[in-house]
Amino acid sequence: MGDQGRLPQDEDDESGRGVGRRRFLGYVLAGPTLMVAAQLGEAALAPTEAQAAVPSLPEPADLLDLTDLLTTAASPTSGLISIQLNTDGTASFALPRAEVGQGVTTSTAMLIAEELDIPLAQVRITLADARPELLFNQFTGASNTTVSTYTPIRVAAATARQRLLAAAAVRFGVPASTLTTAAGVVSSPNGQSATYGSLAAAAASQVTVQVGVVLKQQSDFEVIGTAQKRIDALDIVTGRKQFAMDLAVPNALPTMVCRPPTLNGTPLSVQNLAAVKAMPGVTDVVIIATGVAVRAATFGQCIDAVRALQVTWGPGTEDNSSDSTLLKELKAAELPLVVPPLNLLAQTVEATFTFAFASNSALEPNCAIADVRPGRAEVWAAVKAPIVAQGAIAAKLGLLQSAVTVHVVQGGGSFGRKLFADAALEAAEISQLMGKPVKLMWHRTDEFRQGRTHPMSISHVRATHALGQVLTFEQRHASVATDFSHGLGEVITSQVAKLPVGDIGFSETIFELTQQTPYNFGVTTQLLSEVDKGFNTGSMRGIYSPNVRCAQELIVDQLAAGVGQDPYQFRRQTLKDPRAIAVLDKVAQLGSWGRTMAPGTAQGIALHPEYHSVAAILVEIDCTAATTGRQIPDACTGPRVTKVICAVDAGLAVNPLGLQAQMMGGISDGIAVALTSGMHFENGVFQEGSWDNYFYTRQWNTPPDLQIVVMPPSSGTPGGAGELAVGAAMAAVACAYARATGTMPTSFPINQAAPLAFTPLPTTPPIPQSPVDGLTRAY
Repeated sequence: MGDQGRLPQDEDDESGRGVGRRRFLGYVLAGPTLMVAAQLGEAALAPTEAQAAVPSLPEPADLLDLTDLLTTAASPTSGLISIQLNTDGTASFALPRAEVGQGVTTSTAMLIAEELDIPLAQVRITLADARPELLFNQFTGASNTTVSTYTPIRVAAATARQRLLAAAAVRFGVPASTLTTAAGVVSSPNGQSATYGSLAAAAASQVTVQVGVVLKQQSDFEVIGTAQKRIDALDIVTGRKQFAMDLAVPNALPTMVCRPPTLNGTPLSVQNLAAVKAMPGVTDVVIIATGVAVRAATFGQCIDAVRALQVTWGPGTEDNSSDSTLLKELKAAELPLVVPPLNLLAQTVEATFTFAFASNSALEPNCAIADVRPGRAEVWAAVKAPIVAQGAIAAKLGLLQSAVTVHVVQGGGSFGRKLFADAALEAAEISQLMGKPVKLMWHRTDEFRQGRTHPMSISHVRATHALGQVLTFEQRHASVATDFSHGLGEVITSQVAKLPVGDIGFSETIFELTQQTPYNFGVTTQLLSEVDKGFNTGSMRGIYSPNVRCAQELIVDQLAAGVGQDPYQFRRQTLKDPRAIAVLDKVAQLGSWGRTMAPGTAQGIALHPEYHSVAAILVEIDCTAATTGRQIPDACTGPRVTKVICAVDAGLAVNPLGLQAQMMGGISDGIAVALTSGMHFENGVFQEGSWDNYFYTRQWNTPPDLQIVVMPPSSGTPGGAGELAVGAAMAAVACAYARATGTMPTSFPINQAAPLAFTPLPTTPPIPQSPVDGLTRAY
């Protein structure tokens, strides 16, 4: 039960990042019912303690990481997002972020329920349309949603509660300090009570008013920190959840695009335009920038028309490129290491790791609905940078940005893919050319052949050690360029990221603000170089982190061997952060680190710090049936991860159950990119054309023994955790594989080597025939 007399939060937790005993400012906005907003406070960074190792100077991400930058950037416009209390007693909030399965609508509802003293079931979360005035405050990335909204949402909810108490005090004729709130009801000691809904109008204001509020102490939380099921779980499992393709926009008919045979080829002409237009159900066929669009009564008719089109294509951006040529380009672009190999007074450990392209496809195909009419446009799509999307669509259509409405719809997965509004842009262009509403969906093969990928990269690591101490640790990461044209969610940084020189600085900045070496390894440096901007890439699941951390952790195992120490103990003695030591200890204890293993099996251990959070993972792998040198398509053979123990410290976990789900998904991704999931690029074409031959983690390779431990709160505020487990899992699997086989892997995924274990789909027609009997394998 809430208490009007409660004091401001005074956590003084060990991390120093608690809200502290401070008074916050909220706003009561003018309106017919109670509407409130917040002003954001600040929090300090967590201190670290030195360990018995050669200390390393703080890295950029230790001082200011990407989520700190995004939180600071979002702060000035936090007062522009508001909570509204309705006369039926519910609270409504339009979240200026995207929900793509990560559970932020649930955690946001929990923040409101906690501070407003209202049942979770009475909180209604929707997704806000594109709002350019929010600037950096409508961007879903870098695991920043809960971090940046945690305080302003709570302040807004506390402001609403305070106004309700004041209105009830007037109605009851008693001091507000004598009133209490619980379950959406204000009660007085003499038995009088009123529901929030009955007070909503009385608590409203005719003008905007600034008020001071205090927040609950962490010790008084009843909702935050408790395991809660998703607020939309029932709608999802019963099929009532509305994704973009479920929306019934009048006259928006199925639409698909015939895409080029090579990456980013351009359409020149269509030889059989009239014949395709005459096909059953087809209403329109138009040439667009990325291909030839077909609109028809059904998606099946769209597929038939796409397959029938005879298109003359211009060259693509990478027609002469293959994995082998790109690897040479990456090696040539690698920045030099500073410390030369040492073999006298000190010893050197050194290796170069290669990481293949990975598909950035989500389970939901890329899709969008658009209705473009003279002078205006309306678009529905799952976009994580809607302000950038709105501006890009306006520019594409020749409209003012204010004439374009972008509705943010829940997405069926993203993993960074929906930072780009590719489908929304295409749908708007098609709708304008056809003069009709369209419901655009990419074919699954389009996603693999022309969609976004995590770029191919190499990582060169050299470390030196003497007398049991690591003296230097250098890493040079060379990557096919990551596209950051979404910027930080608004027009300025999105344009900077496109500049010929600005993009280099932008990428290096993102790299330095996200990559950390969690160990005291003496002189430590990490630098990025990028090449080849002709690919469609994106910030997939941790941006650079999985590859960078995998390379680092493999070298850490080599360093441990070089100084004659156990890998777990070596990590423990050199870690900078006591929180990292705690999660490492937890998985080592629960996983019985060091236990006797059968030949061909082994344990691996690794950890990953990110955005004021840290995860450690212990895995056990069985390589007794390993078939190296080729991919494993369907047979239940090859290296299998049999056990995973994960411990995660995300500061204050708002919803531990949601955090566990995040870790579970990240672990599956980490296993995939370590062992089986990678793309082959040959003469301008990705050879993979479906999930069927991309070999994501399957049932046979999913660990039957999986345990995820959410550590007790280590601070008064949440850390970022969206992609935290991917890098740790990938690295732990790689380390386990090295110990099981006696050979450190240097090329990923491990089962990526030629020859292909599948027959690539043809490029003409660009998509396969749909099955007609319900039994044929669907791609």
